[in-house]
Amino acid sequence: MTSPDPYDGPERRALREMVTEFTRREIVPRLPQWEREGRIPRDLHALAAQAGILGIGFPEDVGGSGGDLVDVVVMTEALLEAGGSGGVIAGLFSHGIALPHVVDEVHRRRDRGDVAGAAHLEDRIVRPVLAGERIAALAVTEPDGGSDVARLRARAVRVDECSWAVTGAKTYITSGVRADVVVTAVRTGGEGASGISLMCLDPRSDGYAAPRPLEKMGWHCSDTAELSFTDVIVPDADVLGVDQGFASLARHFVSERISIAVTAYSTAQRALDLTLAWTRDRETFGKPLAERQVVRHTLVEMHRRTDVARRYSRDIALRHSRGEAVIVEAALAKQTAVEACDFVVDRAVQLHGGMGYMRESEVERHYRDARVLGIGGGSTEVMVDLVARLLGLSASPSA
Repeated sequence: MTSPDPYDGPERRALREMVTEFTRREIVPRLPQWEREGRIPRDLHALAAQAGILGIGFPEDVGGSGGDLVDVVVMTEALLEAGGSGGVIAGLFSHGIALPHVVDEVHRRRDRGDVAGAAHLEDRIVRPVLAGERIAALAVTEPDGGSDVARLRARAVRVDECSWAVTGAKTYITSGVRADVVVTAVRTGGEGASGISLMCLDPRSDGYAAPRPLEKMGWHCSDTAELSFTDVIVPDADVLGVDQGFASLARHFVSERISIAVTAYSTAQRALDLTLAWTRDRETFGKPLAERQVVRHTLVEMHRRTDVARRYSRDIALRHSRGEAVIVEAALAKQTAVEACDFVVDRAVQLHGGMGYMRESEVERHYRDARVLGIGGGSTEVMVDLVARLLGLSASPSA
C-alpha cells in the first residue's frame, strides 16, 4: 500500500491554494512596481500576517501560525509557481533566517525560569515581526569575510555589568534598509567559532549608521544593505547567549540551505511553465516552437532537472522536519537545485528569443534572480568543500 504523500494532504493542499490566491491577488499585480522601487512595502508584511502566511513554521506559543519545514516548502513552492519571485521570498521572509535564533532564546529563558527575559524578546521582537508590524534581518556577512563566519571581526565589548558596545560592519544584508531589528553576529570572545555571539541591534540606536542600499543584479524588490556600527549599546536582555552564536547559526544553516533549494527548483518550475506556454503559442516557419524536436528535447531536459531537484530537496526537507541529521544532504540539495535552476532559466530565456531578453518578460527576471542562489547561504564552492570534509574526503585532517 502506498504511503500518503506528506506534501499533498488536505491541509497542505488548502495551504497551497491559499498562498496561490494570495500571490495572484496581492503580489503579482504590484511586483513590477516593487522591482522599480527596490523594495517591497511594509503593508505586504501585514497582509501576509493577516492571511496566516508570515508565521508559517513558527510555533503558535510565540505568535506564529504553526507548522514545520514541510509547510514552509509548500508555501514557497506555491508563491513562486503562482508568479512571485525570489526577491519577494527574500524580502518578505527575511525573518525566516533571523527570528529562529530569537525564538530559541525565548524558549531557553522560559526553561530556566527567566519569565521576564523571555517576555522581553517575545513581546518586543518575535510577536511584532510575526504580526507584520516590524521587519527582522540577520547580519552575519562582513565586507572582507564572505562565507568564513568563524573569522568575523565585528566586536562587542563589555561596557558595564548589563550592556555591551558593538563596533563593526556587515554587508549584503537582506532587508537591511527596512529592518527594525537586526540579529547580528559579533565577536565576544577569542578567535574562531567559539567566540561568536548573536545580539539584537536596534537601527535607531546611537552609533548605528544609516544603512547604505546596495544595487544588485537581481532580487531588485528585496532591499539589501551595508551596515556600520560604532559603539552601539546592546543590553544583556538583547543578547542571545554569550559565545553561543556560531552553534546557533550552524544549527539553522541546514533549514536555510533547504529553503534556498526550494526557491531554486520552484523558480525553475515557474520558468519551465512559462516556457511551455510560450513554445506552444509561438510559431516559427509555420509551426509552433514546441513541434521542433530540438525544442521538445530541451523542454524534457528542463523538466528532468527540475523534477529531480524537487524530489531530492523535498525528501531532505521531510527528513530534517523529522529530526534527522542532514547537513551533507542539505548542502547537496542546494547544489542540485541551484544547478537545475541555472540551466532552466538560461534555456527559458533562449527559447523565448528576443522577448526573453526584455525586462517586460518574467523569465528575464528569473534569470537575474537565480544567479544569487549559488552564492547566498554558503557558496557552491564552500558547500562542496564542506561536504568533502564531512564525508572524510579531505586530503588532510586540517583541510
